Amino acid sequence: MQDTDTTKYIIHSKIKADGIVERPDVVGAIFGQTEGLLGNDLDLRELQKTGRIGRIEVNIKSTAGKSNGTIDIPSSLDKTETAVLAASLETIDRIGPCIANIDITKIEDIRASKRQHIVKRAKHILTDMFDENIPESQEITDEVKQAVRVKEMVFLGKDNIPCGPNVTDSDAIIVVEGRADVLNLLRYGIKNSVAVGGTNVPQAVVDVCKNKKVTAFTDGDRGGELIIKELLQVADIDFIARAPDGKGVEELVQREIIKSLRQKIPVEQAMDMYQIGGHKARASSHPKRREERRDIRPRIVKPAVKSRGVERQRRRPVKPQSTVSGEFKEQMSELSGTLSGRFLDENKAVIKEVMVRDLANSMKDVDSKVKSVIFDGVVTQRLVDIASEKDVREIIGAKIGNVTKVPTDMKISSTNEL
Repeated sequence: MQDTDTTKYIIHSKIKADGIVERPDVVGAIFGQTEGLLGNDLDLRELQKTGRIGRIEVNIKSTAGKSNGTIDIPSSLDKTETAVLAASLETIDRIGPCIANIDITKIEDIRASKRQHIVKRAKHILTDMFDENIPESQEITDEVKQAVRVKEMVFLGKDNIPCGPNVTDSDAIIVVEGRADVLNLLRYGIKNSVAVGGTNVPQAVVDVCKNKKVTAFTDGDRGGELIIKELLQVADIDFIARAPDGKGVEELVQREIIKSLRQKIPVEQAMDMYQIGGHKARASSHPKRREERRDIRPRIVKPAVKSRGVERQRRRPVKPQSTVSGEFKEQMSELSGTLSGRFLDENKAVIKEVMVRDLANSMKDVDSKVKSVIFDGVVTQRLVDIASEKDVREIIGAKIGNVTKVPTDMKISSTNEL
């Protein structure tokens, strides 16, 4: 019997004999005709005694006076010795009185066969057995993650408003709609969010927004828009961020959260977009706002700046054009929906392209080559004031907000007038 613990290879061969022969005849011919052929080291009798060759399996049948069958010999020899032994079998030309022929068909590597069995069986175990436990394991994992996030969440004020653990200590916070939004941000390591719980903004949230950089981050639906409008009226907000259309903050993955927060817009632009008024007067009561928003107020008196022989100090009430000249229409079409802008020279060639959220700061650093600014956003008084200082002749935006004063030699226009 084959010793499966030591067998490395199996020599497979076919036998044909011109006459009727049986198994003992074949085995006797193998031992007899190979004896002394390969020396003592590869003598079949000695190899079988030491267990290096297993039991020789012979299956043979006789039909119409001829015999055909197979011979299988297990071997624990190395690859070279097994090949030599296999070749010696093909020297056998007679079995008893009959002419015979033995051909080696294959040498099977038992270890490779075992490896194939392992792979096949492992696939079966993985697909048929582990699948039964996946839902339970997933539930356990989710429960553990949820427990960790809930443990990190703290509560603000007497109304126990859900928030992250860093809200009170952080210089910047994120205002979201509900408890699930706070939990989702905690999941991705954002620990400075606080929930408003709906359109009725709690006083504790209003108070915590004072003297901090505040970003309102709401769902991409009608409810999110209503919350933004209320926050702009009652709280001290710096930036507005929205989830993608139709999605809630609680549904977003990390990549979507980061993208939405990077696309936040300044509060001045949001106020023009949502047509909210009265915030500037309220903002002046906060020390943080008095310094940061000083440059937002229209500057009626300032040092004269010479530009093409005209004193740009003189200002006029704004009468914006609601249509864009032909030379800018193509660029406005390219910028539509991108929330980005371009600085152009006097030949309308693009000098630089920036995101709308960075437009005001970037404009402060431009040189005298910039003569036009075109962007996918709202033209505000602050942008007009900065452009005036930089000798910009024309501003083109998607909309025009609450602009009251424009230099006499500056032109502003939009695709849609508010």
